[in-house]
Amino acid sequence: MTRYLALPLMAGLVVACATSTPETKPTTPAPDAGTPKAPIALPQSKKGDVVETINGVQVSDPFRWLEDAQAPEVKAWVKAEDDYARRVLRSMPGRKELDKRIAELLYVEQSSPPVKRGGRLFYMKQLPEKEKAMLFMREGAGPEKMVLDPNKWSRDGSVALGTWVPSWDGKWVVFQYKANNSDEALLRVAQAENAGWTTVKIEGGKYATPSWSADSTGFYYEWVPPVSAEVTVADRPGFTEIRYHKLGTDAADEVVYPKLGDPTTFLNQKISADGKYLFVSRNHGWSENDVYVKRLGKDKDFKLLVEGKNATYNVDELNDQLYILTDEGAPRRRVFRAPAAKPDRKGWKLVVPEDKEGTIENMDIIGGELALSYLVKAHTELRFSTLDGKKQRTVALPGVGVATEPVGVPDDDEAYFSFSTLITPREVFKMSVKTLQTESWAKTNVPIDPSVYDVEQVSYPSKDGTQISMFVVHRKDMKKDGSSPAYLWGYGGFAVPVLPRFSAIDYPWLEAGGVLAMPQLRGGGEYGKAWHDAGRGKNKQNVFDDFIAAAEYLVKEKYTQPSKLAIVGGSNGGLLVGAAMTQRPDLFGAVVCRVPLLDMVRYTMFGSGKTWIHEYGDPANPEDFKVLYSYSPYHHLDPAKKYPPVLMLSSDQDDRVDPMHARKYVAALQANAAPGTAAQAALLRIEANAGHGGADLLKKTVDVQADMYAWLFQKLGIQPPAPAQAAPKK
Repeated sequence: MTRYLALPLMAGLVVACATSTPETKPTTPAPDAGTPKAPIALPQSKKGDVVETINGVQVSDPFRWLEDAQAPEVKAWVKAEDDYARRVLRSMPGRKELDKRIAELLYVEQSSPPVKRGGRLFYMKQLPEKEKAMLFMREGAGPEKMVLDPNKWSRDGSVALGTWVPSWDGKWVVFQYKANNSDEALLRVAQAENAGWTTVKIEGGKYATPSWSADSTGFYYEWVPPVSAEVTVADRPGFTEIRYHKLGTDAADEVVYPKLGDPTTFLNQKISADGKYLFVSRNHGWSENDVYVKRLGKDKDFKLLVEGKNATYNVDELNDQLYILTDEGAPRRRVFRAPAAKPDRKGWKLVVPEDKEGTIENMDIIGGELALSYLVKAHTELRFSTLDGKKQRTVALPGVGVATEPVGVPDDDEAYFSFSTLITPREVFKMSVKTLQTESWAKTNVPIDPSVYDVEQVSYPSKDGTQISMFVVHRKDMKKDGSSPAYLWGYGGFAVPVLPRFSAIDYPWLEAGGVLAMPQLRGGGEYGKAWHDAGRGKNKQNVFDDFIAAAEYLVKEKYTQPSKLAIVGGSNGGLLVGAAMTQRPDLFGAVVCRVPLLDMVRYTMFGSGKTWIHEYGDPANPEDFKVLYSYSPYHHLDPAKKYPPVLMLSSDQDDRVDPMHARKYVAALQANAAPGTAAQAALLRIEANAGHGGADLLKKTVDVQADMYAWLFQKLGIQPPAPAQAAPKK
């Protein structure tokens, strides 16, 4: 499901799925520090006079003119802002050295856990000399073969590989072909053996997660029509259909499940591994869904399996038995079993009860058992349960960290997963379900020294007394005297958990003596459904309170002080830092805001906004509007207040969260700033040919991270890296 406000790239969560067009290792050079030549002036952020009365409240919107990205004056404003920001950022002291260090950390070899189909292993692999990761295949002990190489798909590297799914016989791969790494996508099909592409080219694959039929002759997928006079951008999700494409035919794809006509409710499909059952989920946001089921080749119509009433259901099948993972009556989730022939709710049998200490994040059937991924105190436990639930075993993991859900199939003992901690790189493991024995399958070697750092998990009270957990990373020899810079990152929404997983690009911050803090805010998925519900809709302010309390804790415990505290967030996390800085501007020294939504009065009119109404509320509803307007960051910028400096990171092709949010917020900050200080108030850096997750070229990741760190170092008074000394001549 890609429609949610995905956990964005942060200094810690970049998985380098990229490779380069030239064969030489690209290291993006930055200009030397110094005063930029021929300075570019910031454009005038003119104020309009738009004022609307909404639900009895007068709402000012002086920068509405910046919503129209195609208007010539907006294009000119955007270019001037980006030109200025890049010129300033490239002049920052130490940026060239940061660029070099980040490149060292990211241009390394790493692999994803493989997917086994037809005796073949399929996996993504990044090579040190490439910009984009490639899809490889290996059969038995045979040689590794390249299947998809997105490095060659466009001259400028702007075309990306999205979701990919191999067929059950291992002969085909259906995949998303994405311009500008945006959500919009074509579905294409390639032959695994010779990497040749078929003529299949399906438009409307923006939200597609294809499922192959058991005989590998076709696949089911989610389809959306193009934008038109009848189908607006905001209403487009409501036109989603489930379709079936049969390989080798030019006939129109069969509509298996029709559109709902409701843009707040979207569809997903999933086929059972044995190919007997097709499940369709009607999702009402991220807290409720209905599941329909159809026996392929037997049933004419879909039958309602379960109607979600403030509950979610994920269904799998084996030997005509359904296994249902749900938070119905169990906030941390439990598993039921029901015969597929008579799946009435009254006949469901409980096989895995709720664990009061652990939340089941994922369930699959591998090697004839239930593979269960638990979150216990916000880190991973992998457990395997017999299908009747009478016996449960736990996989021994090499520490407190994050394991991906095991990858495997119901009738094979072999499974794969990866594991990392906040300070140790990802390693892929192969395991036996029968014995739970693991062995290393692929390691990631990064030039770092984890031994000098400590990882703590602390707890602190939020405004209402709720205890919030937080991971904190710092040097072992750090003195708690308030002198260290701190990087506070949060998300808090859509049941997305913030977990202690590795990211190489945390290290420039840690190596500069910085503290990294990651709280598990309400609205996330770390502690089950109740935790999510406590941070969404009318409860959204809890998320901001939790984040502000995290900052107060770091200051109180002398990890840092306000002038040295940076807050960073993207997407829903961009909303988080935007709200935090408007509510407590005194508490932070700098703000980095990525691809955010910040105008909560008009968010449903743009991008995928209407699909988030179940998360935030509907501005058209008077009660919801009252809540949304109470914290909407754009509407709470006060010209009389002094705000910390803001670095806004946006993407020009973001088709999930419209960049208008970033434009309007920066314009307001600059217009409200004291004369001559607009550049100090906010910079707007815009990534070209990039979507919500940024660009998928490693060199662009290096570039934006170097810009961000150089800016943070300058704003927080951190000593920049010293230039490398040339070796003495002999």
